[in-house]
Amino acid sequence: MREDMGEVTTSLQRPGTYTGRSKEVRHVDSFEIQPPTPPSHNGVPRSAWARARRRVSRWHRPYIAALLLLDFGAAALASFISIQIFQQASSGFYNAGEDPTWFYTVAFLLLPLGWLVLLWGNRAYDRRYLGLGPDEFKRVTRGGVAVAATVSFLAFATKTTNLSRWTVGTALLGALLLILLGRMLARLVLHLVRARAGQAGHRMVLVGTLPECLDVYTAVTRNPGAGLVPVAIQITDGYAAARGMRTPVPVYAGRDVLALVREVGGDTIAVCGSASAEPGELRRLAWQLEGSGVDLVVAPQLTDIAGPRVHIRPIEGLPLLYVEEPTLSGPALLAKNVMDKVAAGLGLLLLVPLFLAVAVAIRLSDPGPVFFRQPRVGHEGRTFRVWKFRTMYCDAEDRLAGLVDQNETDGLLFKMKQDPRVFPVGRFLRASSLDELPQLINVLWGEMSLVGPRPLPADDGDFLGDVRRRLLVRPGITGLWQVSGRSDLSWDEAVRLDLYYVDNWSLAYDLSILWRTVGVVLARKGAY
Repeated sequence: MREDMGEVTTSLQRPGTYTGRSKEVRHVDSFEIQPPTPPSHNGVPRSAWARARRRVSRWHRPYIAALLLLDFGAAALASFISIQIFQQASSGFYNAGEDPTWFYTVAFLLLPLGWLVLLWGNRAYDRRYLGLGPDEFKRVTRGGVAVAATVSFLAFATKTTNLSRWTVGTALLGALLLILLGRMLARLVLHLVRARAGQAGHRMVLVGTLPECLDVYTAVTRNPGAGLVPVAIQITDGYAAARGMRTPVPVYAGRDVLALVREVGGDTIAVCGSASAEPGELRRLAWQLEGSGVDLVVAPQLTDIAGPRVHIRPIEGLPLLYVEEPTLSGPALLAKNVMDKVAAGLGLLLLVPLFLAVAVAIRLSDPGPVFFRQPRVGHEGRTFRVWKFRTMYCDAEDRLAGLVDQNETDGLLFKMKQDPRVFPVGRFLRASSLDELPQLINVLWGEMSLVGPRPLPADDGDFLGDVRRRLLVRPGITGLWQVSGRSDLSWDEAVRLDLYYVDNWSLAYDLSILWRTVGVVLARKGAY
């Protein structure tokens, strides 16, 4: 945050023609008034092949180069592993004894290069899909299907009969898995660089009314790993709307947007809310940005709805934004239920030794039951008893009344970072989230899921209004709330995340949350 947050800088459009930017500055009520820079061309007088070099955001160039090397290495490694596995049973991709040079050229050069070509053709290296969202992984998967189809077609067309199908299939599947793993690790490194060093991001100029721009600012800065860094706000409702307001970035008015982007070193313009509905303005802005190397992003007022539910269908040149209903049934839900039951059953079998060790530690810390069972509200309002390892002394409920005034969170839940009712072993179980593992029993019985909104106590839950919507799905051991801050979040923010999960649920989203849970548990962030 800037130290001079209270100062809002803007400029007013003055009538007349200016040949350049004046250095004269006049201050009125802490607002900086400057003549605007004349707008640039509308995109017509330029070569169709001319493109301006991006002035700021060039992080994608070395990142794409690293991905090319990783993908090539992953494909070559998959070929090597496949050959080593099946070399005793077959001769590999081809009869290596007849022509080993050609065999190794195909296995370690041509096939990996084919992967790169088809991944590029599926836009798996497009900077718009890198570092955020599932599109990158979807395009890699499509590229893998294209590689398999191409290899099959070439084998059929050339009548190659001495291919080892097991070897080829293992090499292709292994390459796909290794490439996806490499992409995940590369994305993790990119997010760490963005979050800790503030590099490799997009510098955004927000355009719209001040409240709309501040809403977008809050949304995009909530996740530093996304790499979206607002650096300025261009308000469309006049400088008076910003008078006396505290803003995290400088605010301008009456300025040519492209000139402002160049001045602040931006590379992305985000048109927020109602500004995107101005007839013809968005189209003319897109014309103006052609060839400038500046990205144009539209942030509509439709919030907390993910991409799979949003479809654009143009009608006579008018792009209509369709919002589909959330998918709360069907084959995807069946797959989720099967995954829950299988994972819970295997988990309980494998974790028996750990459960016994935790049970002994709890009994030595405080005599009493090993498990804590409490009524919780589940799917469609049905009440069930949740399983947890006990982390508090047996008289914890009796001592709660004397600690109510020390609650460190808002909303319906009671949270204290140094709760005296928690014994030492229990504190470790909470920090490591081991106390939640017995809920696999609830998952196996169909009362809970691996991923979903956390179940709230039956006697404390206010399930009226919007909060009741979180009961449309089964509660989970982990969820979007847990991987986004856990106990450090406010009640309103936790509810917003739970409702977002309900409205945008998908099986891929569940897998993503499970993956993020591993990092959150290891970091012990927000657990107390």
